[in-house]
Amino acid sequence: MTSVTPRVVQLNEANTFLKDHPEIQYVDLLITDMNGIVRGKRVERASLHKVYEKGINLPASLFALDINGSTVESTGLGLDIGDSDRICYPIPDTLCKEPWQKRPTAQLLMTMHELDGRPFFADPREVLRQVVEKFDELGLTICAAFELEFYLIDQENVNGRPQPPRSPISGKRPISTQVYLIDDLDEYVDCLQDMLEAAKEQDLPADAIVKESAPAQFEVNLHHVEDAIKACDYAVLLKRLIKNIAYDHEMDSTFMAKPYPGQAGNGLHVHISLLDKKTGQNIFATDDPEQHAPLRHAIAGILDTMPASMAFLCPNVNSYRRFGAQFYVPNAPSWGLDNRTVAVRVPTGSSDAIRIEHRVAGADANPYLMMASILAGIHHGLTNKLEPGAPIEGNSYEQLEQSLPNNLRDALRQLDESEVMNKYIRPEYIDIFVACKEAEMHEFETTISDLEYNWYLHTV
Repeated sequence: MTSVTPRVVQLNEANTFLKDHPEIQYVDLLITDMNGIVRGKRVERASLHKVYEKGINLPASLFALDINGSTVESTGLGLDIGDSDRICYPIPDTLCKEPWQKRPTAQLLMTMHELDGRPFFADPREVLRQVVEKFDELGLTICAAFELEFYLIDQENVNGRPQPPRSPISGKRPISTQVYLIDDLDEYVDCLQDMLEAAKEQDLPADAIVKESAPAQFEVNLHHVEDAIKACDYAVLLKRLIKNIAYDHEMDSTFMAKPYPGQAGNGLHVHISLLDKKTGQNIFATDDPEQHAPLRHAIAGILDTMPASMAFLCPNVNSYRRFGAQFYVPNAPSWGLDNRTVAVRVPTGSSDAIRIEHRVAGADANPYLMMASILAGIHHGLTNKLEPGAPIEGNSYEQLEQSLPNNLRDALRQLDESEVMNKYIRPEYIDIFVACKEAEMHEFETTISDLEYNWYLHTV
């Protein structure tokens, strides 16, 4: 029997897609940077085979960019190495159409490699893959699903600040803060339905949109998949889809953690369970979650590493404005059964579907880095048989003092100094991440704000 190399299999994927879609003119080659921002190149249809055969070159400094897209030279990935290229290869099964494009265009996810073929250590997807590999060694498959919150906003800002978009139906700007209100879904039904239909066309498992607790804020639920990396691919691509579909409807969208003072922020919750590779059984399944050892160990590991993970869960200065008891954002390591005031919630509706819901991260987090840090905690807890203590019953905000880092500088320090996180995520990568975020903080802290002028210009 003749063996088929992976490259030949991928070429067959390209051939089949182009045959099935003769209208396609361009292909967007996408790669996700440290901030979860999708970057890349656009090539003509005829170049797709070359992309599959030889890859494309992009500079290593793509993974040393700040939020504005400028290279942070202190990472060592810029001029210090001559701003040299690495090679990016396609990720199988990610070639699909972009439904929002006027000119027929496809997209393809890429991942970066060294010139000798080894995965490039600073690609966030590779950071996650190295953690997932540790679960493979334990004979475990990670099953994961994201819940992603976002705001629809007007394309016209007021003095640089966002405002809710006018309803296409009533022409009014929403003021409702009623969660799960169906009428608010109806106000933007065409846009929201187009998002779900476009997700279906791209094979993204988005199965529901619900109204959240602020004007024009919504949540999209992704169905669980038995592949942690693919779950993150889906989250990244869904964000891009939402932005483009909203724009097609003459609106913008934002995943900023806290776009409005006094309103709920945007969160990124993830549900995780672990399956035994031999039996396919969920190792968290139990009729007594409070006493089930694998579940307790996993939760304990998450709680133990949560302070050191905060820089990945909440990676921006604005991220920390989201926290507050009135907005259901946990600010202390805590867990509970069917309790939405804790950091780690265990839904208990069905014993075989017991899972962990991690509720701390903001929608501005990079899904790959967020997932890597959470899984590092789970593995740490399982292998060291850590114990989490008793679950919280009732309102955790009334029982626990805030103890998680409440600003980016403290979060970066805890990450940098964590022996556990440096065990699971290469210290070289943590150095790059910290350097980029410290550069952003420096610019933020040296910028004079409008509020400072209002307070001090004529008063002191």
